[in-house]
Amino acid sequence: MALNKNSVELLAPAGQWESLVAAIEAGADAVYLGGKAFNMRVHRSDFNFDDAQLKAAIEFAHARGVKIYVTLNNLISAEELLPLEKFLHYLNDIQPDSILVQDLAVINLVRKLGIKIPMHASVMMNTHNFRTVELLKKFGITRVVVGRELTLTEVSLLKERTGIEVEYFMHGDMCFAESGQCIHSGVVFGQSGNRGRCMKPCRWIYKLIDEETGATLNDWSYKLALNDMCMFRNIPDLIQAGVVSFKIEGRMRPPEFVRRLVSTYRREIDSYLADPTGYAVDEARWKNLYDNRVRDFTTTFAFGAPTIKDIGTTGEREPKIFSRAVVEPSFDDESVKEIFSSECAIKSSAKPKLSARVSTLESAQAAVEAGADLIYVGGEVFKPLKPWTLAKLKKAVEFTHAAGKKIILATPRTSKDKDLSEQAEIFSRAINFDGVLVGNLGALTLIKTLTDAPIFADVSFSVFNPAAAEFLQSLGAVQATASLELSFAQVRSVVENSSLPIEVIVHGAIESMICDHDIAKLYLPDYDEFATPDKLNHHYALVDEAGEVHKLRVDQFKRWHIFFGKELCLLPYVEKFLGAASLRIEAQNYSSAVTAQVVKLYRAALDGKNLTADSYKLSAKFGAGVYRFKQSKNSVSG
Repeated sequence: MALNKNSVELLAPAGQWESLVAAIEAGADAVYLGGKAFNMRVHRSDFNFDDAQLKAAIEFAHARGVKIYVTLNNLISAEELLPLEKFLHYLNDIQPDSILVQDLAVINLVRKLGIKIPMHASVMMNTHNFRTVELLKKFGITRVVVGRELTLTEVSLLKERTGIEVEYFMHGDMCFAESGQCIHSGVVFGQSGNRGRCMKPCRWIYKLIDEETGATLNDWSYKLALNDMCMFRNIPDLIQAGVVSFKIEGRMRPPEFVRRLVSTYRREIDSYLADPTGYAVDEARWKNLYDNRVRDFTTTFAFGAPTIKDIGTTGEREPKIFSRAVVEPSFDDESVKEIFSSECAIKSSAKPKLSARVSTLESAQAAVEAGADLIYVGGEVFKPLKPWTLAKLKKAVEFTHAAGKKIILATPRTSKDKDLSEQAEIFSRAINFDGVLVGNLGALTLIKTLTDAPIFADVSFSVFNPAAAEFLQSLGAVQATASLELSFAQVRSVVENSSLPIEVIVHGAIESMICDHDIAKLYLPDYDEFATPDKLNHHYALVDEAGEVHKLRVDQFKRWHIFFGKELCLLPYVEKFLGAASLRIEAQNYSSAVTAQVVKLYRAALDGKNLTADSYKLSAKFGAGVYRFKQSKNSVSG
């Protein structure tokens, strides 16, 4: 296909009217912006567009042949659903060229309300495989902003396989964690990064230690502070990979910053389109861009895994530190006690099932014998443990069924196409699972083609409201997991108002971030993936300024899991959750003995047995996660 100006869309950010004008005058083909609520940039009240400004922005842009995309790309809590419906109707009246979405509730409401606006899937939807794309297309998604962890080769294959329009972040601020799979800010500060309020814990300083001895292995630095994406020197690579829209990040940037970036990229893109064979990077433009950079530059995963050169470890070019590390409250902290003492229990007489997710055959047996009604096996397993073999899965099924309990096969949270193919193999062996815990829409779609076993939606779906649960139910899910960023009142609202049964995670080590960066390669002394692969069988941790020790684990897919400093423990408050469909213990990091101990305690609590005072004195390293907050701060009430 011959290249022309319509082959590529230059997509610019605008947080204020002046930035919108600057972007359009500088040559943007499209501008993305947000209303005063429901988007990923709600920290400042003087940014974003009120309803009248949105209408004016669309008219202004359309008069100049420029498209407007409105961001509705944060997670929506139950109390925001009615305002969201009203906003969707308003957008339908003023007709932007698309809306950018993350929450499944938005897709659900667009369909139910008859909204006639194309939808684009936000990078926060964590799209990594073709089955996810094919499913989203059926619900009106016309474009995806692909996961930042995909290489351009993978992007090209995804585009070729699905025909979907691909949008790609080509300049600006980048997250260290997988998009949508970081809950650190939401849990520690009650301000969710998935709701536009990230306090950027990836921009803190950390040191790497040996978890067992406490010895420092790599001293204090900004270890997770990824540099800014910059694909200026790789415009031909983006175009040839099939990327349709080149996205510049920066809705909180001033107009002059937006103008300079857009005009620089506009001229460079046009130079390539005018003469692809004779094109060479304009070094004067590059020097201007480089000399005016905020952070240093990186191409992240576009051409392979980032290295230490792609991390701003010194912090010298970090423009703003949003927060500092804080001590995570213990599970018996006064603020936690106060919340639970003032809140009503979930309105239901139904007694929850007790589930446990385990990593070994021994822990599976321990959980069953200790009183778990259901166990989850499979999915990610952390080194030095080995992934579940078919033989061990079959044995787990046998003894679980012999005990009259249920066993569910878990799939990974993130799945690339290769991972999905491997998961399909399990079902060719006719193992009699009682259901499948799916981590993403692609896995859900695949499982439905392989088995009629019940489908359970994992916590990675970030279910924040009943409408999202309803959407999952329409896809065949029989149960969903409540987001770990919901306060108790918000969990109660989801449980009480969802027709789909909801599971709540109540205990265990919880990941604050999941990332594809190889932390061992980046920071572990004398590590070599060829000469010393056994170093990954040892456990390491990151320590923050507040002294919290964040365990690090790597799974068989080479993804790294960064855990909160304190493990979740809601044992003293179990009676408040009795109306949930299921209460889950995350026991993946536990030995079989600890698994048995914890399951027995929660079994006793669920059965109404009086626990001794000593039962609650588990450890100073147990916390209550987000439950010290009355609500996850939203974008409506501020």
